[in-house]
Amino acid sequence: MDPSIIILFVVLAALMFFMSSRTRKQQKQQAEFRSALAPGQEVMTGSGMVGTIVEIDDESDTITIESTPGTQTRWLRAAIAKRTDTSGPVDEAEEPAEAEATDDAGSIAPADGNVDVPDDLSGLDTAQREYKESKRRENGETEDK
Repeated sequence: MDPSIIILFVVLAALMFFMSSRTRKQQKQQAEFRSALAPGQEVMTGSGMVGTIVEIDDESDTITIESTPGTQTRWLRAAIAKRTDTSGPVDEAEEPAEAEATDDAGSIAPADGNVDVPDDLSGLDTAQREYKESKRRENGETEDK
């Protein structure tokens, strides 16, 4: 038998082992996440529905979610994809004093939530540059750096 075929089988077996161990690790993390769910937490299902956990039935492995006041739906525990309230309450003293807020990515968005989105990617750089220039003019800064 050719030694290169043996090496190929060994490499393939190692790849399969590492891929399956990564999958098992992810499944274990998801199981721990779902077992730690509690009433009052805001969650999102795999299909995108967002709501607050009202009741957990361990016997049937279901969770009751309230999406709007008075509207409750039952979901399998496995359908819960992630928590959406992990950021916790925001202290008012930590908020920016300006009328802008910084999002998770660090970019600045208007406080009213209205953001102009270009139709194609070519306008992203131009729109961002124009926004920064208008803010610089509002603050009275010169264009020299």
